[in-house]
Amino acid sequence: MEMVQQHTIHIAGGVVRNPLVRLEQPVTLDFLAGEHVAIVGPNGAGKSLLVDMLTGKYPLKEGELTYDFSPSSTNTIYDNIKYIAFRDTYGSADAHYYYQQRWNAHDQEDTPEVREMLGEIVEGALQQQLFELFRMEPMLDKKMILLSSGELRKFQLTKTLLAAPRVLMMDNPFIGLDASTRELLFNLLEKLTQVGSLQIILILSMLDDIPSFITHVVPVDKRVVGEKIEREAYMHAFCKKDVTMPMGELQQRILDLPYESSNYTSKEVIQLNKVSIRYDDRTILHELDWTVMRGEKWALSGENGAGKSTLLSLVCADNPQSYACDISLFGRKRGTGESIWEIKKHIGYVSPEMHRAYLKNLPVLEIVASGLHDSIGLYKRPKEDQMAVCEWWMDIFGIAALKEKPFLQLSSGEQRLALLARAFVKDPELLILDEPLHGLDTYNRRRVKKIIEAFCHRKDKTMIMVTHYESELPDTITNRLCLKRVWENK
Repeated sequence: MEMVQQHTIHIAGGVVRNPLVRLEQPVTLDFLAGEHVAIVGPNGAGKSLLVDMLTGKYPLKEGELTYDFSPSSTNTIYDNIKYIAFRDTYGSADAHYYYQQRWNAHDQEDTPEVREMLGEIVEGALQQQLFELFRMEPMLDKKMILLSSGELRKFQLTKTLLAAPRVLMMDNPFIGLDASTRELLFNLLEKLTQVGSLQIILILSMLDDIPSFITHVVPVDKRVVGEKIEREAYMHAFCKKDVTMPMGELQQRILDLPYESSNYTSKEVIQLNKVSIRYDDRTILHELDWTVMRGEKWALSGENGAGKSTLLSLVCADNPQSYACDISLFGRKRGTGESIWEIKKHIGYVSPEMHRAYLKNLPVLEIVASGLHDSIGLYKRPKEDQMAVCEWWMDIFGIAALKEKPFLQLSSGEQRLALLARAFVKDPELLILDEPLHGLDTYNRRRVKKIIEAFCHRKDKTMIMVTHYESELPDTITNRLCLKRVWENK
């Protein structure tokens, strides 16, 4: 007698009702018990649309969608499928979160603590493993809002894995984690695939991130869902067709840009003297001395929670503690009369924090143009020549065709490209890139890396870049700063 295979998720000829979120062709896919699948494709390919369809978020106009979650005791999607997307990092608090809040202590009174957000925890082997893996203990009494983007991921993964779902879907789970945590997470997921009946589905935009425990790949491109194929066959086919696009012309266009003459002339761009940052009893930075000279290109590294984003928030004047610290920017001491907007005019900045706070549904062109005045949302209508500059940079980042599209209708990779263009529009003297390649596909990472490299070859440009992947750093790096965690008892 033949064994009937269990179809955990089965969709046949699926077409969703709402045309705005519809894929180009009807979807037919089966996820069989015991398979671990990666949904892979470039930015804007339609991966999230497929996930939303599989999880029943969008009702179908045609076709059928069925589930078989046995041996689970219930067959509801809510109990059995857990989906972690890069977007939900602050949970339901996201709507009330605003960008500077993370640095404003008095705005944090009523924000929940990690312990509260984890809810009831059943003690056990899995709980112990997760707590050790992600070093959860010291995080439990921390306010959610104070977690770094890497720590937020750890919280999210812990909370979700403790719920012991039947199917775990994760959007780019390795993004934003330092190298040692990435490896530990990889090992943990691999272990989880070997015990019990957990099925893992990863949504990936980076091909070199397809872990070995994945058995099958579903390619998605141009809003068309391809056939599910075995991992080996996919890797073999893809590695063959991965041709390197020449980027020389793109780089030349950046090098040929005319220069504005409103630059500062100081030799020192950033100077921090014995800067310490504390939140209640937590020391994030301890007596840090750091000088960045004009034209230097810095790689800033350190594990999750070491204070990298806090340090950059001081430089960008987004952190209210920056006024109490001894900091000079462009040779002028902070707090001696120069307005923060004056300084910001010379700084281009992008970070995961900013991405999370940027939930404005304006057309992409306006989001990019807001970089000219450093407002979130446009207060001044840019002049026509300024709009042309914005379109030029959008073309450089390969998103010119999206200019009229509302920002929130873009995929998160496309949103990242728009925020990068926003950081470059004013041809800044100081470029601060906090994990700029977060969530970009293989092609766009290569493209953006080349753009950063070309920009660094422009006269007198200074750059600071944070990344957890050594391979993402451009060849132009001249200096390095590695932050170590300051332990709680300092």
